[in-house]
Amino acid sequence: MNIERTTLANGVRIVTSRMNHVRSASLIITFAAGARHETDEHAGVSHFLEHMVFKGTQNRPDPITITREIEEVGGVLNAGTSRENTNYWVKVPSTHLERAFDVLADMLLNSTMRQEELEKERWVIFEEIHGIHDTPDDYIHDVIDELVWDGNAVGRPIIGSEETIGVMTRDDIINYMRGNYLPNRLVISAAGEVDHDHVVRLTERTFGQMPVGQPPEIEPCTITQTAPKLQVLERQTEEAHFCIGLPAISYRDDRRQVQETIDAVLSSGMSSRLFEEIRERRGLAYAVFSYFRGYQDVGQGVVYAGTDPEKVDQTITAVIRELWKLREDPVPAEELSRTKQLRKGRISMGLEDSRAVAGWIGSQELLFEEILTPDQVMDEIDQVTSEEVQELAGELLQPERLSLAVIGPFPDEDRFRKLLE
Repeated sequence: MNIERTTLANGVRIVTSRMNHVRSASLIITFAAGARHETDEHAGVSHFLEHMVFKGTQNRPDPITITREIEEVGGVLNAGTSRENTNYWVKVPSTHLERAFDVLADMLLNSTMRQEELEKERWVIFEEIHGIHDTPDDYIHDVIDELVWDGNAVGRPIIGSEETIGVMTRDDIINYMRGNYLPNRLVISAAGEVDHDHVVRLTERTFGQMPVGQPPEIEPCTITQTAPKLQVLERQTEEAHFCIGLPAISYRDDRRQVQETIDAVLSSGMSSRLFEEIRERRGLAYAVFSYFRGYQDVGQGVVYAGTDPEKVDQTITAVIRELWKLREDPVPAEELSRTKQLRKGRISMGLEDSRAVAGWIGSQELLFEEILTPDQVMDEIDQVTSEEVQELAGELLQPERLSLAVIGPFPDEDRFRKLLE
């Protein structure tokens, strides 16, 4: 992977990777600003802002003009908000990279934030919130986040709430943007048939003039849990949905590849432990998977399953048993080797697309201020030992740190509390 890096005088970082075998160009503009940077009063402002920059600029007065300018050349334009960053991306035929860059820069630097568009988008977000709440296999993930993190911003729903979105003003959004969309929190990554110096010139004439500022610090998150936690939401659903969650390690921890290996052993592919045991051997669930998320100072591990309400106790017990196996027994050499090969294969295949490469180099630059090549990451994966997996599993998988969230036709919590004891 060919990687070039430049930092402008005001702190904007530009990273590119030329891919001579493709004819596309992908551009991702990422700000280290997300839901964790919000106050409780303005919960959801990062996501609201992400929506609003698509609604018109002085040069492109409405969302239709913005999207047509990209789509008429076959391109794709989108964005996403997470807890610690927000990204805006576009993928186009490489001959139209300059057009794509101009559209994104215009959106982020010259958005008009018109009041009538804001009011329309407020209702769109209300409907988005309703859609999540009406979809229990989605909503359960918000429930487990809030349960694990107990009021800290790292566990608050990214979308906010009807209460906070309902009173959010244009000034709230603009002030948040001015205070958080700063050049020293900005990474611009591009990959595909791109020229680094060209991308640098485009950046200098747009984002190179952004004034430097001091961003607010995120609220640190400390783990204080000393007993299992439980939340049951009674709903007359045909299927029971549950998540088992626990605190985990930060992406800055040197053991992050060990944690990713734990996740892969549990849930990567149809040969993973959860899939084989819960779905294939026991037939308890159609959907069962895990995921681990790392943040600046903490992390989180979650296992999800959807099952028949009559089998929910059995399924929860079986999942917890699989977690305890990682603590009690070393991962066999053959299984560990197979898991490593799966992870490395997924990395190799996943980086055949220009957008994936732009995401790879941009996220590493943003999070670590250095960029490891795929081969370097694969070497780190190869270095993970069974002993390290068992040691970290023993540290993370402690009964008193488990949290269980359940949605289904269950009026009684006691049956679930017993499963955590």
